[in-house]
Amino acid sequence: MTLTHLNERGEASMVDVSDKQSSHREAVATGRIVMQPETLKLLADGDMPKGNVLATARIAGIQAAKRTHELIPLCHALMLSKVAVDFELDTTEHCVRVKAFCRLEGRTGVEMEALTAVSVACLTLYDMCKAVDRGMEIMDVRLDHKSGGRSGVWQRQAAPMADVDAATSEPDAPERVVAVKESPIEIRFFAELRERLGVEKLSVLPGHLSSPTLMALKAWVKSQIDTPEALDQPRLLCAVNHDMVQGDVAIKPGDEVAFFPPVTGG
Repeated sequence: MTLTHLNERGEASMVDVSDKQSSHREAVATGRIVMQPETLKLLADGDMPKGNVLATARIAGIQAAKRTHELIPLCHALMLSKVAVDFELDTTEHCVRVKAFCRLEGRTGVEMEALTAVSVACLTLYDMCKAVDRGMEIMDVRLDHKSGGRSGVWQRQAAPMADVDAATSEPDAPERVVAVKESPIEIRFFAELRERLGVEKLSVLPGHLSSPTLMALKAWVKSQIDTPEALDQPRLLCAVNHDMVQGDVAIKPGDEVAFFPPVTGG
Protein backbone atom coordinates (compact mmCIF):
# COMPACT_ATOMS: atom_id res chain seq x y z
CA MET A 1 0.00 0.00 0.00
CA THR A 2 1.31 3.47 -0.88
CA LEU A 3 0.38 6.92 0.36
CA THR A 4 -1.09 8.84 -2.55
CA HIS A 5 -0.10 12.28 -1.25
CA LEU A 6 3.62 11.46 -1.38
CA ASN A 7 5.65 11.49 -4.60
CA GLU A 8 8.51 9.14 -5.43
CA ARG A 9 10.89 11.31 -3.38
CA GLY A 10 8.66 11.20 -0.30
CA GLU A 11 7.55 14.82 -0.73
CA ALA A 12 3.99 15.98 -0.15
CA SER A 13 2.10 16.58 -3.40
CA MET A 14 -1.46 16.96 -4.62
CA VAL A 15 -2.86 13.83 -6.28
CA ASP A 16 -3.43 14.15 -10.03
CA VAL A 17 -7.02 13.02 -10.63
CA SER A 18 -7.23 14.01 -14.29
CA ASP A 19 -7.13 10.38 -15.48
CA LYS A 20 -9.85 9.20 -13.07
CA GLN A 21 -13.37 8.63 -14.30
CA SER A 22 -16.08 10.87 -12.94
CA SER A 23 -18.55 8.99 -10.72
CA HIS A 24 -21.29 9.60 -8.19
CA ARG A 25 -19.61 9.95 -4.79
CA GLU A 26 -21.07 10.27 -1.30
CA ALA A 27 -19.73 10.31 2.25
CA VAL A 28 -21.25 10.36 5.74
CA ALA A 29 -19.30 11.41 8.83
CA THR A 30 -20.41 11.66 12.44
CA GLY A 31 -19.19 13.04 15.76
CA ARG A 32 -20.51 14.29 19.08
CA ILE A 33 -19.90 16.96 21.68
CA VAL A 34 -20.46 15.96 25.31
CA MET A 35 -21.66 18.59 27.78
CA GLN A 36 -23.26 19.02 31.17
CA PRO A 37 -26.97 18.07 31.33
CA GLU A 38 -27.84 21.66 32.24
CA THR A 39 -26.00 22.91 29.15
CA LEU A 40 -27.92 20.51 26.90
CA LYS A 41 -31.21 21.68 28.40
CA LEU A 42 -30.35 25.33 27.76
CA LEU A 43 -29.50 24.44 24.18
CA ALA A 44 -32.73 22.48 23.70
CA ASP A 45 -34.81 25.30 25.19
CA GLY A 46 -33.12 27.94 23.01
CA ASP A 47 -31.82 29.82 26.05
CA MET A 48 -28.15 30.09 25.10
CA PRO A 49 -26.76 33.67 25.30
CA LYS A 50 -25.56 33.61 21.67
CA GLY A 51 -28.95 32.67 20.20
CA ASN A 52 -29.86 29.84 17.80
CA VAL A 53 -26.99 27.44 18.38
CA LEU A 54 -27.98 24.60 16.05
CA ALA A 55 -28.82 26.84 13.10
CA THR A 56 -25.45 28.58 13.41
CA ALA A 57 -23.56 25.27 13.71
CA ARG A 58 -25.39 23.87 10.67
CA ILE A 59 -24.38 26.83 8.51
CA ALA A 60 -20.81 26.60 9.80
CA GLY A 61 -20.61 22.91 8.93
CA ILE A 62 -21.95 23.46 5.42
CA GLN A 63 -19.56 26.34 4.80
CA ALA A 64 -16.65 24.28 6.11
CA ALA A 65 -17.42 21.41 3.72
CA LYS A 66 -17.42 23.83 0.79
CA ARG A 67 -14.06 25.32 1.87
CA THR A 68 -12.25 22.15 2.91
CA HIS A 69 -9.57 22.74 0.27
CA GLU A 70 -8.67 26.00 2.06
CA LEU A 71 -8.30 24.23 5.42
CA ILE A 72 -6.69 20.87 4.60
CA PRO A 73 -3.48 20.98 2.55
CA LEU A 74 -3.51 19.14 -0.80
CA CYS A 75 -7.32 18.72 -0.90
CA HIS A 76 -8.95 19.52 -4.23
CA ALA A 77 -11.54 22.27 -4.58
CA LEU A 78 -14.79 20.40 -5.23
CA MET A 79 -18.15 21.37 -6.72
CA LEU A 80 -20.36 19.76 -4.08
CA SER A 81 -23.92 19.10 -5.23
CA LYS A 82 -25.29 18.60 -1.69
CA VAL A 83 -24.17 19.12 1.89
CA ALA A 84 -26.45 18.32 4.83
CA VAL A 85 -25.62 18.71 8.53
CA ASP A 86 -28.02 17.26 11.12
CA PHE A 87 -28.10 17.18 14.93
CA GLU A 88 -29.55 14.85 17.55
CA LEU A 89 -29.81 15.91 21.19
CA ASP A 90 -29.05 12.82 23.29
CA THR A 91 -30.28 13.36 26.86
CA THR A 92 -29.02 9.93 27.96
CA GLU A 93 -25.38 10.56 27.02
CA HIS A 94 -25.65 14.36 27.55
CA CYS A 95 -24.34 15.16 24.10
CA VAL A 96 -25.22 16.55 20.71
CA ARG A 97 -24.62 14.04 17.92
CA VAL A 98 -23.61 15.57 14.61
CA LYS A 99 -23.98 13.94 11.19
CA ALA A 100 -22.76 15.35 7.85
CA PHE A 101 -23.62 14.10 4.37
CA CYS A 102 -21.76 15.22 1.23
CA ARG A 103 -22.38 14.36 -2.41
CA LEU A 104 -20.92 15.20 -5.81
CA GLU A 105 -20.37 13.91 -9.31
CA GLY A 106 -16.63 14.03 -9.79
CA ARG A 107 -13.18 12.47 -9.88
CA THR A 108 -12.33 12.47 -6.17
CA GLY A 109 -14.18 11.56 -3.00
CA VAL A 110 -15.88 13.73 -0.40
CA GLU A 111 -14.72 12.02 2.80
CA MET A 112 -12.65 15.00 3.92
CA GLU A 113 -15.52 17.38 3.25
CA ALA A 114 -17.90 15.34 5.44
CA LEU A 115 -15.31 15.05 8.22
CA THR A 116 -14.54 18.76 8.06
CA ALA A 117 -18.24 19.61 8.23
CA VAL A 118 -18.68 17.54 11.39
CA SER A 119 -15.53 18.94 13.00
CA VAL A 120 -16.40 22.59 12.37
CA ALA A 121 -20.03 22.07 13.40
CA CYS A 122 -18.79 20.62 16.71
CA LEU A 123 -16.35 23.49 17.16
CA THR A 124 -19.14 25.97 16.52
CA LEU A 125 -21.33 24.24 19.10
CA TYR A 126 -18.46 24.61 21.57
CA ASP A 127 -18.04 28.29 20.75
CA MET A 128 -21.77 28.97 21.08
CA CYS A 129 -22.02 27.17 24.45
CA LYS A 130 -18.65 27.78 26.09
CA ALA A 131 -19.94 30.74 28.12
CA VAL A 132 -21.85 28.28 30.31
CA ASP A 133 -19.76 25.10 29.93
CA ARG A 134 -16.03 25.21 29.12
CA GLY A 135 -15.59 21.53 29.97
CA MET A 136 -17.35 20.22 26.85
CA GLU A 137 -15.55 17.49 24.90
CA ILE A 138 -15.60 16.86 21.15
CA MET A 139 -15.40 13.11 20.55
CA ASP A 140 -15.68 10.28 18.02
CA VAL A 141 -15.34 12.30 14.80
CA ARG A 142 -15.16 9.60 12.15
CA LEU A 143 -16.13 8.51 8.66
CA ASP A 144 -19.09 6.11 8.68
CA HIS A 145 -19.76 5.57 4.97
CA LYS A 146 -18.37 6.37 1.55
CA SER A 147 -19.35 5.28 -1.95
CA GLY A 148 -18.14 5.87 -5.48
CA GLY A 149 -14.80 5.73 -7.22
CA ARG A 150 -12.60 2.70 -7.83
CA SER A 151 -12.71 1.57 -4.19
CA GLY A 152 -16.51 1.35 -4.24
CA VAL A 153 -18.48 1.23 -1.00
CA TRP A 154 -16.95 1.36 2.48
CA GLN A 155 -19.16 1.06 5.54
CA ARG A 156 -18.18 1.20 9.21
CA GLN A 157 -19.54 -1.83 10.99
CA ALA A 158 -19.25 -3.34 14.45
CA ALA A 159 -17.62 -6.77 14.34
CA PRO A 160 -20.03 -9.74 14.65
CA MET A 161 -19.81 -11.33 18.09
CA ALA A 162 -18.85 -14.69 16.59
CA ASP A 163 -15.73 -13.11 15.07
CA VAL A 164 -14.46 -11.55 18.30
CA ASP A 165 -12.06 -13.69 20.30
CA ALA A 166 -11.93 -13.85 24.08
CA ALA A 167 -9.17 -11.27 24.25
CA THR A 168 -11.39 -8.57 22.74
CA SER A 169 -14.80 -9.57 24.05
CA GLU A 170 -14.81 -7.44 27.19
CA PRO A 171 -17.71 -4.95 27.41
CA ASP A 172 -15.46 -1.97 26.68
CA ALA A 173 -13.44 -3.59 23.87
CA PRO A 174 -12.98 -1.17 20.94
CA GLU A 175 -15.21 -1.40 17.89
CA ARG A 176 -13.59 -3.12 14.96
CA VAL A 177 -13.80 -1.48 11.56
CA VAL A 178 -14.15 -3.50 8.38
CA ALA A 179 -14.47 -2.55 4.75
CA VAL A 180 -17.39 -4.20 3.00
CA LYS A 181 -18.21 -4.56 -0.64
CA GLU A 182 -21.98 -4.78 -0.38
CA SER A 183 -23.45 -3.91 -3.76
CA PRO A 184 -25.41 -0.63 -3.67
CA ILE A 185 -28.72 -0.09 -5.39
CA GLU A 186 -28.26 2.32 -8.29
CA ILE A 187 -31.02 4.86 -8.92
CA ARG A 188 -31.33 6.86 -12.15
CA PHE A 189 -33.62 9.69 -13.26
CA PHE A 190 -34.49 10.56 -16.84
CA ALA A 191 -35.97 13.34 -19.01
CA GLU A 192 -37.57 16.34 -17.31
CA LEU A 193 -37.67 14.46 -13.98
CA ARG A 194 -33.88 14.62 -13.92
CA GLU A 195 -34.03 18.37 -14.57
CA ARG A 196 -36.56 18.94 -11.78
CA LEU A 197 -34.54 16.96 -9.24
CA GLY A 198 -31.22 18.43 -10.28
CA VAL A 199 -29.55 15.02 -10.07
CA GLU A 200 -28.99 12.24 -12.60
CA LYS A 201 -28.30 9.28 -10.33
CA LEU A 202 -27.98 8.20 -6.71
CA SER A 203 -26.81 5.05 -4.96
CA VAL A 204 -27.75 3.58 -1.60
CA LEU A 205 -26.71 0.55 0.41
CA PRO A 206 -29.69 -1.76 1.07
CA GLY A 207 -29.07 -1.51 4.79
CA HIS A 208 -29.92 2.20 4.70
CA LEU A 209 -33.51 1.46 3.62
CA SER A 210 -36.33 0.78 6.06
CA SER A 211 -37.20 -2.35 4.06
CA PRO A 212 -36.00 -4.02 0.81
CA THR A 213 -38.87 -2.62 -1.24
CA LEU A 214 -39.42 -0.07 -3.96
CA MET A 215 -41.59 2.08 -1.69
CA ALA A 216 -38.83 2.23 0.93
CA LEU A 217 -36.33 3.16 -1.77
CA LYS A 218 -38.61 5.92 -3.02
CA ALA A 219 -38.97 7.26 0.51
CA TRP A 220 -35.18 7.30 0.89
CA VAL A 221 -34.77 9.16 -2.41
CA LYS A 222 -37.29 11.78 -1.28
CA SER A 223 -35.26 12.33 1.89
CA GLN A 224 -32.15 13.07 -0.19
CA ILE A 225 -33.48 15.61 -2.69
CA ASP A 226 -34.67 19.20 -2.44
CA THR A 227 -37.89 18.66 -4.47
CA PRO A 228 -39.42 15.41 -3.16
CA GLU A 229 -42.84 16.34 -4.57
CA ALA A 230 -41.46 15.58 -8.04
CA LEU A 231 -41.70 11.87 -7.21
CA ASP A 232 -45.37 12.11 -6.25
CA GLN A 233 -46.78 12.65 -9.75
CA PRO A 234 -49.40 9.90 -10.32
CA ARG A 235 -48.16 8.82 -13.76
CA LEU A 236 -44.51 8.46 -12.81
CA LEU A 237 -43.01 5.33 -14.39
CA CYS A 238 -40.47 2.99 -12.84
CA ALA A 239 -38.26 0.18 -14.09
CA VAL A 240 -36.16 -2.28 -12.11
CA ASN A 241 -33.28 -3.77 -14.08
CA HIS A 242 -34.89 -2.43 -17.27
CA ASP A 243 -38.23 -4.15 -16.60
CA MET A 244 -41.28 -1.95 -16.05
CA VAL A 245 -42.91 -2.39 -12.64
CA GLN A 246 -46.10 -1.13 -11.00
CA GLY A 247 -46.84 -0.73 -7.32
CA ASP A 248 -44.48 -1.96 -4.65
CA VAL A 249 -41.93 -4.67 -5.47
CA ALA A 250 -38.95 -6.21 -3.72
CA ILE A 251 -35.48 -4.92 -4.58
CA LYS A 252 -32.09 -6.40 -3.82
CA PRO A 253 -28.41 -5.38 -3.73
CA GLY A 254 -27.05 -4.51 -7.16
CA ASP A 255 -30.44 -3.65 -8.68
CA GLU A 256 -30.76 -0.64 -10.97
CA VAL A 257 -33.94 1.37 -10.49
CA ALA A 258 -35.01 4.01 -13.00
CA PHE A 259 -37.67 6.69 -12.58
CA PHE A 260 -38.99 8.65 -15.55
CA PRO A 261 -42.09 10.59 -16.60
CA PRO A 262 -44.64 9.07 -19.00
CA VAL A 263 -43.62 9.05 -22.64
CA THR A 264 -45.88 11.14 -24.84
CA GLY A 265 -46.10 11.82 -28.53
CA GLY A 266 -46.43 9.58 -31.56
